[in-house]
Amino acid sequence: MDHHDKDLLGGELLDDKDLLARRFEADRGHLRAVAYRMLGSLGEAEDAVQETWFKLSRSDISAVENLSGWLTTVVGRVCLDMLRSRGSRREDPLEYHVPDPVVRVVDGTDPEHAAELTESVGLALLVVLETLSPAERLAFVLHDMFAVSFDEIAEVVDRTPAATRQLASRARRRVRDATPAAGPDARRQREIADAFLAASRGGDFEGLLAVLDPDVVLRADGGRTLAAVSKIVRGAEAVIAQALMYAKFKQAALPVVVNGAPAYLSVVDGRPAVLMSFTIAGDRIVGLEILADPERLATLDLSEEDLARATY
Repeated sequence: MDHHDKDLLGGELLDDKDLLARRFEADRGHLRAVAYRMLGSLGEAEDAVQETWFKLSRSDISAVENLSGWLTTVVGRVCLDMLRSRGSRREDPLEYHVPDPVVRVVDGTDPEHAAELTESVGLALLVVLETLSPAERLAFVLHDMFAVSFDEIAEVVDRTPAATRQLASRARRRVRDATPAAGPDARRQREIADAFLAASRGGDFEGLLAVLDPDVVLRADGGRTLAAVSKIVRGAEAVIAQALMYAKFKQAALPVVVNGAPAYLSVVDGRPAVLMSFTIAGDRIVGLEILADPERLATLDLSEEDLARATY
Protein backbone atom coordinates (compact mmCIF):
# COMPACT_ATOMS: atom_id res chain seq x y z
CA MET A 1 0.00 0.00 0.00
CA ASP A 2 1.20 3.51 -0.80
CA HIS A 3 1.16 6.17 1.88
CA HIS A 4 -1.80 7.90 0.18
CA ASP A 5 -3.79 4.67 0.55
CA LYS A 6 -5.04 5.68 3.96
CA ASP A 7 -8.23 4.00 5.08
CA LEU A 8 -11.09 4.55 7.48
CA LEU A 9 -11.52 2.07 10.32
CA GLY A 10 -14.06 2.74 13.04
CA GLY A 11 -14.39 6.35 11.93
CA GLU A 12 -10.70 7.10 12.37
CA LEU A 13 -8.18 7.91 9.69
CA LEU A 14 -5.26 5.58 10.33
CA ASP A 15 -1.91 5.23 8.69
CA ASP A 16 -1.27 1.98 6.82
CA LYS A 17 0.67 0.25 9.61
CA ASP A 18 -2.05 0.94 12.16
CA LEU A 19 -4.80 -0.17 9.83
CA LEU A 20 -2.95 -3.33 8.90
CA ALA A 21 -2.42 -4.24 12.57
CA ARG A 22 -6.10 -3.74 13.36
CA ARG A 23 -7.22 -5.76 10.36
CA PHE A 24 -4.87 -8.53 11.37
CA GLU A 25 -6.14 -8.54 14.96
CA ALA A 26 -9.70 -8.88 13.63
CA ASP A 27 -8.62 -12.08 11.84
CA ARG A 28 -6.34 -13.46 14.57
CA GLY A 29 -8.95 -15.80 16.11
CA HIS A 30 -9.82 -17.25 12.70
CA LEU A 31 -6.14 -17.75 11.81
CA ARG A 32 -5.49 -19.43 15.18
CA ALA A 33 -8.40 -21.82 14.48
CA VAL A 34 -6.93 -22.73 11.07
CA ALA A 35 -3.44 -23.24 12.53
CA TYR A 36 -4.70 -25.33 15.47
CA ARG A 37 -6.49 -27.72 13.10
CA MET A 38 -3.41 -27.92 10.93
CA LEU A 39 -0.93 -28.49 13.78
CA GLY A 40 -2.83 -29.87 16.79
CA SER A 41 -0.54 -27.74 18.98
CA LEU A 42 -1.60 -24.50 20.64
CA GLY A 43 1.97 -23.20 20.93
CA GLU A 44 2.85 -24.00 17.31
CA ALA A 45 -0.46 -22.48 16.19
CA GLU A 46 0.48 -19.19 17.90
CA ASP A 47 3.92 -19.34 16.22
CA ALA A 48 2.24 -19.85 12.82
CA VAL A 49 -0.09 -16.88 13.39
CA GLN A 50 2.88 -14.70 14.40
CA GLU A 51 4.80 -15.77 11.28
CA THR A 52 1.75 -14.84 9.20
CA TRP A 53 1.83 -11.35 10.71
CA PHE A 54 5.52 -11.01 9.80
CA LYS A 55 4.72 -12.04 6.22
CA LEU A 56 1.85 -9.57 6.05
CA SER A 57 3.95 -6.69 7.39
CA ARG A 58 6.64 -7.41 4.77
CA SER A 59 4.27 -7.84 1.80
CA ASP A 60 2.83 -5.47 -0.77
CA ILE A 61 -0.89 -6.21 -0.54
CA SER A 62 -2.13 -3.28 -2.61
CA ALA A 63 -3.59 -5.72 -5.18
CA VAL A 64 -5.17 -8.03 -2.59
CA GLU A 65 -8.96 -7.82 -2.77
CA ASN A 66 -9.81 -10.25 0.05
CA LEU A 67 -7.33 -9.83 2.90
CA SER A 68 -8.96 -12.50 5.11
CA GLY A 69 -8.70 -15.05 2.30
CA TRP A 70 -5.10 -14.06 1.62
CA LEU A 71 -4.19 -14.45 5.31
CA THR A 72 -5.91 -17.86 5.46
CA THR A 73 -3.79 -19.23 2.59
CA VAL A 74 -0.63 -17.67 4.07
CA VAL A 75 -1.17 -19.28 7.48
CA GLY A 76 -1.93 -22.53 5.65
CA ARG A 77 1.42 -22.36 3.83
CA VAL A 78 3.26 -21.58 7.08
CA CYS A 79 1.61 -24.59 8.77
CA LEU A 80 2.41 -26.83 5.79
CA ASP A 81 6.11 -25.95 6.12
CA MET A 82 5.96 -26.58 9.89
CA LEU A 83 4.32 -29.99 9.39
CA ARG A 84 6.91 -31.02 6.82
CA SER A 85 9.84 -30.06 9.04
CA ARG A 86 8.15 -31.66 12.08
CA GLY A 87 7.83 -34.97 10.19
CA SER A 88 11.57 -35.16 9.72
CA ARG A 89 12.41 -34.52 13.39
CA ARG A 90 9.52 -36.08 15.32
CA GLU A 91 10.69 -38.31 18.17
CA ASP A 92 7.50 -39.41 19.92
CA PRO A 93 5.55 -42.30 18.38
CA LEU A 94 2.64 -40.68 16.58
CA GLU A 95 0.15 -43.40 17.53
CA TYR A 96 0.35 -42.41 21.21
CA HIS A 97 0.25 -38.67 20.62
CA VAL A 98 -2.68 -36.75 22.13
CA PRO A 99 -3.00 -33.29 20.51
CA ASP A 100 -2.98 -30.18 22.72
CA PRO A 101 -6.35 -29.85 24.46
CA VAL A 102 -8.38 -26.65 24.72
CA VAL A 103 -9.61 -26.86 28.33
CA ARG A 104 -12.53 -24.98 29.87
CA VAL A 105 -13.68 -25.41 33.47
CA VAL A 106 -17.32 -26.42 33.93
CA ASP A 107 -18.77 -23.46 35.78
CA GLY A 108 -22.44 -24.36 36.16
CA THR A 109 -23.56 -22.43 33.09
CA ASP A 110 -25.52 -24.07 30.29
CA PRO A 111 -23.48 -27.06 29.03
CA GLU A 112 -24.73 -26.27 25.52
CA HIS A 113 -22.66 -23.07 25.77
CA ALA A 114 -21.38 -22.11 22.32
CA ALA A 115 -17.77 -23.22 21.94
CA GLU A 116 -14.97 -21.01 20.71
CA LEU A 117 -13.63 -21.66 17.25
CA THR A 118 -10.58 -23.49 18.60
CA GLU A 119 -12.77 -25.61 20.84
CA SER A 120 -15.17 -26.81 18.17
CA VAL A 121 -12.81 -29.48 16.80
CA GLY A 122 -12.67 -32.63 18.92
CA LEU A 123 -9.46 -34.33 20.04
CA ALA A 124 -10.60 -37.52 18.28
CA LEU A 125 -10.72 -35.65 14.95
CA LEU A 126 -7.32 -34.04 15.58
CA VAL A 127 -5.88 -37.53 16.19
CA VAL A 128 -7.20 -38.62 12.77
CA LEU A 129 -5.79 -35.48 11.13
CA GLU A 130 -2.36 -36.45 12.51
CA THR A 131 -2.47 -39.56 10.28
CA LEU A 132 -2.78 -37.53 7.06
CA SER A 133 0.13 -36.34 4.95
CA PRO A 134 0.83 -32.59 5.33
CA ALA A 135 -0.67 -31.82 1.88
CA GLU A 136 -3.78 -33.94 2.57
CA ARG A 137 -4.27 -32.24 5.90
CA LEU A 138 -3.96 -28.79 4.34
CA ALA A 139 -6.43 -29.60 1.54
CA PHE A 140 -8.97 -31.06 3.97
CA VAL A 141 -8.67 -28.34 6.63
CA LEU A 142 -8.74 -25.38 4.24
CA HIS A 143 -11.43 -26.74 1.91
CA ASP A 144 -13.74 -28.79 4.15
CA MET A 145 -13.45 -26.73 7.32
CA PHE A 146 -12.89 -23.21 5.98
CA ALA A 147 -14.36 -23.33 2.45
CA VAL A 148 -11.16 -22.23 0.65
CA SER A 149 -11.35 -23.04 -3.07
CA PHE A 150 -9.25 -25.81 -4.60
CA ASP A 151 -7.75 -23.25 -7.01
CA GLU A 152 -6.33 -21.30 -4.05
CA ILE A 153 -5.16 -24.41 -2.18
CA ALA A 154 -3.50 -25.74 -5.36
CA GLU A 155 -1.13 -22.76 -5.35
CA VAL A 156 -0.09 -23.50 -1.76
CA VAL A 157 0.61 -27.23 -2.33
CA ASP A 158 2.03 -26.63 -5.81
CA ARG A 159 -0.36 -29.05 -7.57
CA THR A 160 -3.20 -28.78 -10.04
CA PRO A 161 -6.70 -28.05 -8.70
CA ALA A 162 -7.73 -31.58 -9.77
CA ALA A 163 -4.85 -33.18 -7.84
CA THR A 164 -5.68 -30.96 -4.85
CA ARG A 165 -9.30 -32.11 -4.99
CA GLN A 166 -7.99 -35.71 -4.85
CA LEU A 167 -5.91 -34.89 -1.76
CA ALA A 168 -9.00 -33.59 0.03
CA SER A 169 -11.06 -36.55 -1.14
CA ARG A 170 -8.55 -39.07 0.26
CA ALA A 171 -8.38 -37.16 3.53
CA ARG A 172 -12.18 -36.96 3.73
CA ARG A 173 -12.50 -40.75 3.35
CA ARG A 174 -9.91 -41.32 6.09
CA VAL A 175 -11.69 -38.89 8.41
CA ARG A 176 -15.13 -40.36 7.65
CA ASP A 177 -13.96 -43.93 8.26
CA ALA A 178 -12.35 -43.02 11.60
CA THR A 179 -14.93 -40.57 12.95
CA PRO A 180 -17.61 -41.92 15.30
CA ALA A 181 -21.31 -41.18 14.85
CA ALA A 182 -22.69 -38.08 16.51
CA GLY A 183 -23.11 -38.24 20.26
CA PRO A 184 -26.05 -37.17 22.42
CA ASP A 185 -26.43 -33.59 23.71
CA ALA A 186 -23.84 -32.08 26.03
CA ARG A 187 -25.86 -32.73 29.19
CA ARG A 188 -26.24 -36.45 28.42
CA GLN A 189 -22.55 -36.72 27.49
CA ARG A 190 -21.61 -35.31 30.90
CA GLU A 191 -23.92 -37.85 32.61
CA ILE A 192 -22.13 -40.70 30.79
CA ALA A 193 -18.70 -39.32 31.76
CA ASP A 194 -19.89 -38.98 35.38
CA ALA A 195 -21.11 -42.60 35.30
CA PHE A 196 -17.69 -43.74 34.06
CA LEU A 197 -15.89 -41.86 36.84
CA ALA A 198 -18.25 -43.18 39.55
CA ALA A 199 -17.99 -46.78 38.29
CA SER A 200 -14.18 -46.69 38.02
CA ARG A 201 -13.85 -45.18 41.52
CA GLY A 202 -16.24 -47.78 42.89
CA GLY A 203 -14.54 -50.71 41.15
CA ASP A 204 -17.86 -51.39 39.40
CA PHE A 205 -17.05 -53.67 36.44
CA GLU A 206 -20.68 -53.91 35.25
CA GLY A 207 -21.13 -50.15 35.55
CA LEU A 208 -18.10 -49.57 33.33
CA LEU A 209 -19.28 -52.18 30.85
CA ALA A 210 -22.60 -50.34 30.59
CA VAL A 211 -21.04 -47.05 29.43
CA LEU A 212 -18.20 -48.34 27.23
CA ASP A 213 -18.55 -49.27 23.57
CA PRO A 214 -17.24 -52.84 22.99
CA ASP A 215 -14.62 -51.43 20.59
CA VAL A 216 -13.59 -48.45 22.73
CA VAL A 217 -10.03 -47.19 22.21
CA LEU A 218 -7.97 -45.59 25.00
CA ARG A 219 -4.96 -43.50 23.94
CA ALA A 220 -2.54 -42.40 26.67
CA ASP A 221 0.29 -39.89 26.13
CA GLY A 222 2.90 -39.47 28.86
CA GLY A 223 5.25 -37.33 26.77
CA ARG A 224 9.00 -37.60 27.20
CA THR A 225 8.86 -37.51 30.99
CA LEU A 226 6.42 -40.41 31.42
CA ALA A 227 7.08 -42.35 28.21
CA ALA A 228 6.25 -45.65 29.95
CA VAL A 229 2.65 -44.44 30.41
CA SER A 230 2.13 -44.00 26.66
CA LYS A 231 0.00 -46.76 25.17
CA ILE A 232 -3.06 -47.66 23.15
CA VAL A 233 -5.62 -49.98 24.75
CA ARG A 234 -8.42 -51.47 22.62
CA GLY A 235 -11.68 -53.10 23.68
CA ALA A 236 -14.00 -52.61 26.68
CA GLU A 237 -12.54 -55.31 28.94
CA ALA A 238 -8.95 -54.12 28.46
CA VAL A 239 -9.98 -50.51 29.10
CA ILE A 240 -11.92 -51.57 32.23
CA ALA A 241 -8.82 -53.37 33.57
CA GLN A 242 -6.89 -50.12 33.04
CA ALA A 243 -9.61 -48.02 34.72
CA LEU A 244 -9.83 -50.32 37.75
CA MET A 245 -6.05 -50.23 38.13
CA TYR A 246 -6.04 -46.42 38.14
CA ALA A 247 -8.93 -46.41 40.62
CA LYS A 248 -6.51 -47.55 43.34
CA PHE A 249 -4.88 -44.11 43.23
CA LYS A 250 -7.43 -41.89 44.90
CA GLN A 251 -7.15 -38.48 43.25
CA ALA A 252 -9.26 -35.35 43.28
CA ALA A 253 -11.02 -34.72 39.95
CA LEU A 254 -12.15 -31.48 38.36
CA PRO A 255 -14.90 -31.66 35.70
CA VAL A 256 -13.76 -29.76 32.60
CA VAL A 257 -14.68 -29.48 28.93
CA VAL A 258 -11.95 -30.40 26.43
CA ASN A 259 -12.53 -29.27 22.84
CA GLY A 260 -16.26 -29.28 23.51
CA ALA A 261 -16.30 -32.82 25.03
CA PRO A 262 -16.72 -33.86 28.67
CA ALA A 263 -13.46 -34.50 30.52
CA TYR A 264 -11.89 -34.76 33.97
CA LEU A 265 -8.64 -33.38 35.27
CA SER A 266 -6.99 -35.27 38.14
CA VAL A 267 -5.32 -32.86 40.55
CA VAL A 268 -2.49 -33.90 42.91
CA ASP A 269 -0.95 -31.43 45.39
CA GLY A 270 -2.68 -28.57 43.60
CA ARG A 271 -1.18 -29.46 40.21
CA PRO A 272 -2.72 -31.08 37.10
CA ALA A 273 -1.78 -34.79 37.02
CA VAL A 274 -3.89 -36.47 34.33
CA LEU A 275 -6.42 -35.12 31.83
CA MET A 276 -9.00 -37.63 30.58
CA SER A 277 -11.31 -36.66 27.71
CA PHE A 278 -14.25 -38.73 26.43
CA THR A 279 -15.51 -39.24 22.88
CA ILE A 280 -19.12 -40.40 23.05
CA ALA A 281 -21.24 -41.78 20.21
CA GLY A 282 -24.79 -42.94 20.67
CA ASP A 283 -24.91 -43.59 24.43
CA ARG A 284 -21.47 -45.17 24.78
CA ILE A 285 -17.89 -44.02 25.25
CA VAL A 286 -16.00 -44.88 22.04
CA GLY A 287 -12.74 -43.08 22.81
CA LEU A 288 -10.68 -42.00 25.81
CA GLU A 289 -7.84 -39.53 25.29
CA ILE A 290 -5.52 -39.37 28.30
CA LEU A 291 -2.85 -36.69 28.57
CA ALA A 292 -0.37 -37.42 31.37
CA ASP A 293 2.57 -35.41 29.99
CA PRO A 294 3.67 -33.18 32.93
CA GLU A 295 5.29 -30.64 30.58
CA ARG A 296 2.10 -30.03 28.61
CA LEU A 297 -0.23 -30.28 31.63
CA ALA A 298 1.79 -27.50 33.27
CA THR A 299 0.84 -25.15 30.42
CA LEU A 300 -2.94 -25.57 30.84
CA ASP A 301 -4.73 -22.26 31.23
CA LEU A 302 -6.18 -22.97 34.69
CA SER A 303 -5.97 -20.86 37.84
CA GLU A 304 -5.18 -22.07 41.36
CA GLU A 305 -8.83 -21.33 42.21
CA ASP A 306 -9.94 -23.64 39.39
CA LEU A 307 -7.64 -26.46 40.54
CA ALA A 308 -8.80 -26.04 44.15
CA ARG A 309 -12.32 -27.00 43.07
CA ALA A 310 -11.28 -30.59 42.33
CA THR A 311 -13.10 -33.08 44.60
CA TYR A 312 -12.74 -36.73 45.59
